[in-house]
Amino acid sequence: MNDMSAFPTVLPKDWDSVNEGMTLRDYFAGQALPALTTQYCNTETPREITKRAYRMADLMIEARGE
Repeated sequence: MNDMSAFPTVLPKDWDSVNEGMTLRDYFAGQALPALTTQYCNTETPREITKRAYRMADLMIEARGE
């Protein structure tokens, strides 16, 4: 899985330093987090919920390639 940017920008090649921003995986995980927090807040730790969000993000990225 490559680290695609969530909000890519096209910049001149002569720029020395570019901040690529968040990855698409991070963006997808962040989008999944509110629903997962609501669903699992009483049964899982924050770490477990976060891991679940990244697993869901990985599935979303995988589904894009189908």
